[in-house]
Parts: sequence; C-alpha cells; structure tokens
Amino acid sequence: MSRTSTDLVRHALNGPTMGTRWTTLVFTGPGVDPARLRAALQSAVDEVDAQMSTWRAESDLMRLNAAPVGVWVAVPEGLAEVLRLGIGIGRASGGAFEIGMGDAVAAWGFGPAAADPGRIRRAMAADRVPAGDALEIDGTRVRKLAPVALDLNGIAKGHGVDRLALTLAAQGIDAGLVGVDGEMRAIGLRPDGQPWTIAVEAPDRDRRAPQSILALQDAAVATSGDYRHWVEVGGRRLSHTMDPSRGAPLLASPASVSVVARTCAEADAWATALMVLGPEKGAALADERALDAMFLMRDGDGGTRRVGIGRLFSAAPAPAPLP
Repeated sequence: MSRTSTDLVRHALNGPTMGTRWTTLVFTGPGVDPARLRAALQSAVDEVDAQMSTWRAESDLMRLNAAPVGVWVAVPEGLAEVLRLGIGIGRASGGAFEIGMGDAVAAWGFGPAAADPGRIRRAMAADRVPAGDALEIDGTRVRKLAPVALDLNGIAKGHGVDRLALTLAAQGIDAGLVGVDGEMRAIGLRPDGQPWTIAVEAPDRDRRAPQSILALQDAAVATSGDYRHWVEVGGRRLSHTMDPSRGAPLLASPASVSVVARTCAEADAWATALMVLGPEKGAALADERALDAMFLMRDGDGGTRRVGIGRLFSAAPAPAPLP
C-alpha cells in the first residue's frame, strides 16, 4: 500500500465482541470492499468469543472446564495457543497472572451470574493448583490433571486484537490500527509515514478521557485498571482483577497499569500481572524482564502519580491534548 498515494480511502470499521466493541482503522486503495473487510474482521473476533467466552456455556473453554479430570479434550488451535501463553506468563510473573481463577471470577459476580456469598467463601478457601500444574497440553489436546476452572478474561481481548491484525494481513493490508475496547495494536505506519497515535486512558470512573498519548509502530498496548468493572462490598469498590493468593478481588492496587509489547495478548496478560504485583514488585519485575510499563497510582488529592519502566515510559509519554 503506497503511503503517498492520493487515492487512499479511509475505512473506520467496528462491531460487537466480548461485551464491548472491536475497532479497525485502515487506509486502502479504492478496490477494497469495506463490507467484505468488516465481515472478515467480525468473523475473526466471533471465533475468539466462541472459543474463550465464559458467558457462553457452549464455548470451547467452558467445554474444557466441564470435562472431568484426566480426560483429553480437543480444542481449537487458538485456544491452545492462549492457554500456553497464559501459563507461560503465569510462571514468569510468579503466579501473579493466573488463568485458573474462573471459580473466583464467577463467585464475585464478574461472570453471567450474580455474586454468591457461599461461592465466594469456597473460592477464598480453595487449595489452588496453578493452571500450569493443573493442565497438560499436547498440541491441540488438553486435559486437566487437577480440578481447575479456567478464565481468560485477562488475555482473550488481547488475543482478539491480534486476530484482527492477522486478518488485515490475510487481506493484504500491511498498515492499520486495531483494537478491542482499550487494547490496541499498531501495524506499520500511517499513510504520512508517522506512527499511529494511541491514547492511554485516565483512570477515571465517571468519564472516559485520555491521560497521555503514545506513538506506536508494530507494537501493542493494553491497560488493566480498577475503574471500569467492580463490585461494591461494605461500601468499598473492589476491582474485577483477582488476587490469585486470596481468590478474591485485589484489596490494593495501582489505578491502572499499561504495557506495550510485541503482541496484544502479551501486553494484556502482563498488564494484569503487574496490576496484581503492584507498583513496587511490579516495577521491579517489569525492569527485570525489560517490559515497557506505566503504573498510575491515585494520590490523596484526587490526582495520579506515575511510575514508568522501560524505554517508552522512562520519560513521560506525550500529554493528552486538552479537550
């Protein structure tokens, strides 16, 4: 795709997925049919949802969850890939990212059913086996070696973004910006030869506003935060991010963590892991693993303070433009 052509057509496409929306921005030659492109992109994220949703009893993930211990289950390649990646980041993060938290997620009301006090008590008292020890994966076959309830909410959206990027490539489009909710991936450069600009959202519970702006090329960014999905217990809002050590929502965490990585699935999972670890342990691990990460913490005056790790965040990202 020529970046100097005056014939490029701007296509801003979107559709529903995983309880939110996917978005794609591309500039193509006039021969591209936007309806066909949109259909291909929608099909890609529909496939991810059909494989990994915990809201659909017939999904491949829920089928695996329902299988008895010791029984091999055939799963799609995409699901097997995400399970392997999730286990790998779980181990690399010392268990801070854990895909075997499905019982806790459901018990606290972050799934299709409302919060249930009895299930919460059981989730908090459970003697957990990490997913990496509870699962055996052989190609596209998976079996449980111990009871485990899998939940991929900390990685599935990022994987969906990566599938959007792969779909563009399959359509012969080598530049664009794709996303699912706040998880984004930049492919190549804009037609003017500049990187794509992506807003990092301010951790504001009452409105959506940019906190800062990133300029990215061939990279993805994901943000985990405490300000979009929560439950209220005893007058206190608890984030949807689970603490694997407690089987319960985090009691204290950064307001948000943003991670830039090669793929959006990696960025998504690492943002969750660093959220669980917090600004001190999380920043130390991000530095050790050469991650680009930004922690935003609330101060006592209603504002936020920032800790940046890595080349991209060691200096402050460009401030967001004033509204």
